[in-house]
Amino acid sequence: MNDIDAPPGVVIAAPASGSGKTLVTIGLIRALRAKGHAVASFKAGPDYIDPTLHAAASGRPSVNLDSWAMRPSLLAHLASHAGRGSDLLVGEGVMGLFDGAVSGQGSTADLAALLGLPVILVIDAKGMAASAAAVANGFIRHREDVEVAGIVFNRVGSPSHLDLLRRACDDHFSQPVLGGIPASSGLGLSSRHLGLVPAGEAADVEAVIAHAADLVLRHLDLERLVRLAKPVGLAVQGGPPVPLPPLGQHVAVARDDAFVFAYPHVLAGWREAGAEISFFSPLAGEAPDDGADAAYLPGGYPELHAPALASASPWRRALRRFADQGRPIFGECGGFMALGEGLIDTDGERHAMAGLLPLTTSFAAPKLHLGYRRLRSVADTPLGPPGTVLRGHLFHYATIAAQADGARPFESGNASGTNTGPLGLVRGSVFGSFAHLIDREA
Repeated sequence: MNDIDAPPGVVIAAPASGSGKTLVTIGLIRALRAKGHAVASFKAGPDYIDPTLHAAASGRPSVNLDSWAMRPSLLAHLASHAGRGSDLLVGEGVMGLFDGAVSGQGSTADLAALLGLPVILVIDAKGMAASAAAVANGFIRHREDVEVAGIVFNRVGSPSHLDLLRRACDDHFSQPVLGGIPASSGLGLSSRHLGLVPAGEAADVEAVIAHAADLVLRHLDLERLVRLAKPVGLAVQGGPPVPLPPLGQHVAVARDDAFVFAYPHVLAGWREAGAEISFFSPLAGEAPDDGADAAYLPGGYPELHAPALASASPWRRALRRFADQGRPIFGECGGFMALGEGLIDTDGERHAMAGLLPLTTSFAAPKLHLGYRRLRSVADTPLGPPGTVLRGHLFHYATIAAQADGARPFESGNASGTNTGPLGLVRGSVFGSFAHLIDREA
């Protein structure tokens, strides 16, 4: 039992990606707010975008919880922190309920079992009748430590279709059907190559959330869903764990539409460790605070803003001064690309970047790179001495067009333990890689 007053919660999951769980989640969060609930939220796995949609729906920050990449102590701390000041915690799963890195590790099911939270299963009912009950029944029975407590059907054709689905389920299990979202609902969110568009950039996000909430209010049994929620069952012990060592005592963090993918829990961990955090926007012509003793360029969409980044000189001049003075500069994924010499866009045009790492990246022939990574430091950096083990993930379409031989910060392996070779580059005090770091291993 948790040793703090954590609110009860549920996890919204599905048999597969594309079933509608994000739209059900944001609609549920907003609908519960309309009913007078203070709703907190989290996203399972290494997703930056869905938490921004949760936050737009709830009016409060959402956190990532990752059972493969995070230590149990960090999971417990983040889950408890997310729920403070709320009376209900709503989590959104990733991919299908049992899909994860290796044999389900890192899956939504793993996270739900670890937290002791019941699952509400969203099933896309298009093209199915009684067969939907077989799908639901299989998920209910698949793992004894995972409680599938209720069913929501999406893309329901008509009231009679929902009645057929409900009767088929009632014939085979006792878990309730909480309702069905009509197929003609007109729900949809803007997307691009890395998935949904972050809430801050999507002009239609508020209208979509309001529409989703209206559908949830009209078609789901919210009172029964709330009664199914249970408190987080992962105990918090000790003080807040720091996921990654801070890069310095004052870290300047790039933040704008080109650099949007910084994990809030990492920045919060740096603050917990006593570091000051300031922000700067390269796209707005801003340089990092000259009083900072380190700089961090997180992931994002430099490929969508390459001409502006190439023409905005203050951030480039300032980072070169940082490097000349030996102040650490760390770049992840998009930030790593921005620290390189150039970035080639989808039209084949090359744009100058900071020029601090011997690297040119390209989107002329995009290729998906996706998966968890276990990283062992082989260079001495602010993240730790050689031998430090960190966990993170890859999700990018960029390829390396040119890269000079040089020192690497990490040796990497995938979630199954297969060696995936050296990762990233180091030049003086500047280092980075395509990996998004989530937590230290121990």
